[in-house]
Amino acid sequence: MSDPALDLQNVAGGYDEAMVLRGVSLRIAPGTITALLGKNGMGKTTVLKSIMGYLPKRAGTVRLFGQDVTAWPPHKVARQQVAYTPQEQALFAELSIRDNLRLGLARDAGFDDRFAAVVEHFPFLSGRLMQLAGTLSGGEQKMLLVARALMAQPRLILIDEITEGLQPSVITRLATALRRERDARGTAMLIVEQNVGFALQVADRYSVLKRGEVVAEGATAAADAEQTIHAHLRV
Repeated sequence: MSDPALDLQNVAGGYDEAMVLRGVSLRIAPGTITALLGKNGMGKTTVLKSIMGYLPKRAGTVRLFGQDVTAWPPHKVARQQVAYTPQEQALFAELSIRDNLRLGLARDAGFDDRFAAVVEHFPFLSGRLMQLAGTLSGGEQKMLLVARALMAQPRLILIDEITEGLQPSVITRLATALRRERDARGTAMLIVEQNVGFALQVADRYSVLKRGEVVAEGATAAADAEQTIHAHLRV
């Protein structure tokens, strides 16, 4: 069997002296999508930043496709074909759509081919490459963030709260794009979410994080998945 795309074993850490993660274990198989759910302040974003190397780990291990990357800095993690879409605004508003998408590639060569694939997910980008990213609507900016991640043809994508504040039609478009990318390229994904409906729609598996620990996990197709998730989010 192939190595997991992502394997966290008892990861602990946080910010300075504040311990946020208290032994998080999480495994994602290649070609699958996992949704990490939890209320605000439970450590979801800290998990992503710890995977990417923005925060040091005090204990535990992080492996990507069998490679131990626990102590690696962000640029080395990214070179393992890992794309990260953070919750905070990560676009360059004064740059064009094309320039923002170009940042997803190591070289300009191949841009046209990759854009042709990405624009199938997000048709609104067609003919608007020279428009400034800062002039896009909120929903369009979120779709541009995901499009930029897809430009690199990553093996693993980490996405933080992409649906926050979006209207249902944009959420549906994002869900469709992510599922199609998984099906077409076998891309693994870890999606941090509070939108349970979106998580169940797009993910194969779910994990619930509470006070820095995974307290529940399972297949989203299970009959009790939604009930289990909501039970943990209520308390």
